[in-house]
Amino acid sequence: MSASRDRLTLSLAAEPLDARMRELVSSHGVAAVAGACRGESGAPAVPQEWVDRLVSGGVEAALEAGAEAGARWLVPSDRAWPAALDDLAGLDPPGSVPWGLWVRGQGPPRVDRAVSVVGARSCTTYGAEVAGDLGADLADRGWTVVSGAAYGIDACAHRGALAVAGRTVAVLACGVDVAYPAAHAALLDRIGDEGWIVGEHPPGAPPLRHRFLTRNRIIAALGAGTVVVEAAPRSGSLNTLRWADRLGRASMAVPGPVLSQQSQGTHRAVREGEAVLVGSADDVAEELDGLGWDDVGPGAALPLTGAARALHGRLPREGGATVGELVSMLDVPLRSVRAGLNLLERRGHARRADGGWIAVGALPA
Repeated sequence: MSASRDRLTLSLAAEPLDARMRELVSSHGVAAVAGACRGESGAPAVPQEWVDRLVSGGVEAALEAGAEAGARWLVPSDRAWPAALDDLAGLDPPGSVPWGLWVRGQGPPRVDRAVSVVGARSCTTYGAEVAGDLGADLADRGWTVVSGAAYGIDACAHRGALAVAGRTVAVLACGVDVAYPAAHAALLDRIGDEGWIVGEHPPGAPPLRHRFLTRNRIIAALGAGTVVVEAAPRSGSLNTLRWADRLGRASMAVPGPVLSQQSQGTHRAVREGEAVLVGSADDVAEELDGLGWDDVGPGAALPLTGAARALHGRLPREGGATVGELVSMLDVPLRSVRAGLNLLERRGHARRADGGWIAVGALPA
């Protein structure tokens, strides 16, 4: 069976971040574990529940349902695969890269130059206006707006991008043919017609609670940065922000009224250094430009940024430079240095040593 179908087998057999499957694949490989899920002999032992899930809905059924829904299955070896998702491989625990991605839309998903905008479902009028303006202004600048198509901030960001004929991507926690929430059926149809709907789960899959948290890593990875517009202290949007920070992406938050419960989470994120305060598309662009993302042109994957390359050039080969020393040398914000080091470390071009950081190898041209 092809590598694409093997990966689809894994995605159907277990939930995306099932640690047991990730460990088995690390030890035995994709093909062997996929074969075990299909009940083939000579393969490693797998939980019976994985085999049962495939019996109730196998690869052929998923592909047929995808074709009926106008969706296609992409895997990392496909040319249309969003390369930004590969950065998830460098996180701990490893193995967060999706087995594949279902895509519904016009042509391959354009997420080469993207910003994720997320926030409260029960947003205020203020939050809705800010999110809509951000979506429109960022899309007008040529950025793809990524969000989760939920009520509130997500929907406003998508609508803002669509209002200026911009690009937008909806990342779902269910099948790409499932209208969730149902009230957004028309919005999702429009996104599918003019942008892209993506997700890990096969057509027809329902939106289960835990799937919203696992899909957040995809929203964060697809964007060069994530902006949170309104979030209560325990909002799932803050989970997306933390994924962005772990990935070395720009993490940003919009301030709100100090007495508004819907802004307490964003305010805390800024206060605790998890996010940079932004109030407009100009602020977002400035933050991304500081990390070198604004230099990324259409059609490119998310490469090493100019800022990361400059940082690599100042790293010693031995002895180790501290983050504080690098901030002084480069005269850039602390967050820019942290993001650059995270990116270089995940790509294998920097590592911690002697209480600081050293360069590893030469950068690709």
